[in-house]
Amino acid sequence: MKAAILAGGQGTRLRPLTNGIPKPLVPLVGKPLIRHIIDPLPPEVDTVILAVNYRKDDIQAYFDSVDVGREVILVEEKEPLGTGGALKNISEYLDDTFLAFNGDIVCSLDAAAFVEFHRRQGGIGTIALWKVADPSAFGVVALDVDRVTSFQEKPAPGEELSKLINAGVYVFEPEIFEHIPDGVVSLERGVFPMVLDRGLYGMNLEGHWVDCGTRDSYLRAQGILLKEKGKGNVFKEGSSVAADADVAESTVLTGASVGSNAFVRNSIICPGAKVARGEKVVDTIFL
Repeated sequence: MKAAILAGGQGTRLRPLTNGIPKPLVPLVGKPLIRHIIDPLPPEVDTVILAVNYRKDDIQAYFDSVDVGREVILVEEKEPLGTGGALKNISEYLDDTFLAFNGDIVCSLDAAAFVEFHRRQGGIGTIALWKVADPSAFGVVALDVDRVTSFQEKPAPGEELSKLINAGVYVFEPEIFEHIPDGVVSLERGVFPMVLDRGLYGMNLEGHWVDCGTRDSYLRAQGILLKEKGKGNVFKEGSSVAADADVAESTVLTGASVGSNAFVRNSIICPGAKVARGEKVVDTIFL
């Protein structure tokens, strides 16, 4: 089986960290973000197709140097194509049932159970769903039992059809490509509403789910992963932090340093950055 990962974005919401690091390789609790998608995949998945654009050579160099236990194929997306267009751009590699992921998702998906659920339903695709208290900032999915009946984009508070949002993780049959036109296409707006009659299903995720596209969500994902490991809320990777520095809810990346009496909160300290003695760094990505 194959898995597709849509990882062509420039990571603009994580700048300046992503000025020098492509988002798939941004470190998160000891390994690149994209490995949090690849590593938990079941053994049945022997090939991963990455749709990439920004700093493609850096991503290729990483996978040339590291064995992740399965074949990884990079396909360049020469210009932004949207989620549907990016998927169609790699369709030549996807000739059977396949998993697909947005490239900045960190979640506790049981992929084997997800695929089995999809196969039982027998439809064209299955969407992983996550329940939120306020879905007004998301794409909402309405179900009849397990079958998707409609979509609602960023509803006003109190007007949502459900509390379930699209988690950016899917299982598809290759038939999906017959419904994706050429060019720039959104799966969510240009494809899914058009294939409801083909059998589009939803399965609720349990555990944790974070879209790591922003500083706050990146740090939230870090907190979840560190808690699972029984550790605190600060990750220090090959960095130097003075004993009397006050650092919390932050990450201090390789080669960075935090000086004596410095105060760091809710921040990402970029590789090689230096927080000076007594300096205060709050709610930022510090370069």
